[in-house]
Amino acid sequence: MRTYLYFFLLFPVFISAQINESDTLKLKANLGITGFFQGGNVETVIFRTTSEVSFKPWKNWIFKTRNSYVYQEFGKEKADEDILSLNFLYINPERKFYPLFLGFVSTNFRREIDLRYIYGAGVTYQAWRKKDNWLKFSISSEYERTNFSETDFNRNNYDGLQTISTLRGTFWVNGKYTLFKKKLILNHVSYFQPSLEESDNFRWQADVGLELPVWDFLNFKINYLHTYESIVIEGQQKEDRFLTFGFTLKTIDNKKTKKAATQSKATGS
Repeated sequence: MRTYLYFFLLFPVFISAQINESDTLKLKANLGITGFFQGGNVETVIFRTTSEVSFKPWKNWIFKTRNSYVYQEFGKEKADEDILSLNFLYINPERKFYPLFLGFVSTNFRREIDLRYIYGAGVTYQAWRKKDNWLKFSISSEYERTNFSETDFNRNNYDGLQTISTLRGTFWVNGKYTLFKKKLILNHVSYFQPSLEESDNFRWQADVGLELPVWDFLNFKINYLHTYESIVIEGQQKEDRFLTFGFTLKTIDNKKTKKAATQSKATGS
């Protein structure tokens, strides 16, 4: 049988590689779309979209939403169809300490999660900020409810439960750094999320990105995502690891462009 391969990669379009809620702009947004299709002996379909929007609904208030959709199919068998929506509301995010409110909604086909929602509140400490560089720590408390399509878990004390609810505490670390005269950009978002009621119910995630600027509007990007959940359906792995490569398309800073033009005129070049 003739094998054919179609590969399309719609490079992620970013206004910034990672949106910082402490920025003064009233609206920031980014969108990323990637896709892969292979037909023939083994059919493969992969489609992924991500978006992030940050805006000011009121003075000194910032609302930020991060959304993603993933669909994967191998040999006409669905492997993943996941939705994730992360929503944050920050008050006075330019200060050293500021409150946050959060609401998450997600589904996960492979982990057989029909619906998970989380809502809560916390506080962020802005440990360091200088231009496009920052380091932040947050702590929050949430209520979580997860509906599963199966009731046989890796821990027997949860067997028979269609729904697992708990109170959680979350510790967050978020940072972005421009290194070697902006020739290298490192960003990371990590959290540890234990249950405040059951010691065997916890999860953590580490998301690390590395960008190498190619042109003013184009960066090459490497991203590594590592996730862990202690409570999973029997027979499933607790850990997932993803290593991805791609490009970042970004808008050119008009202020920098005007400044460079002014300096060029002043020097007569």
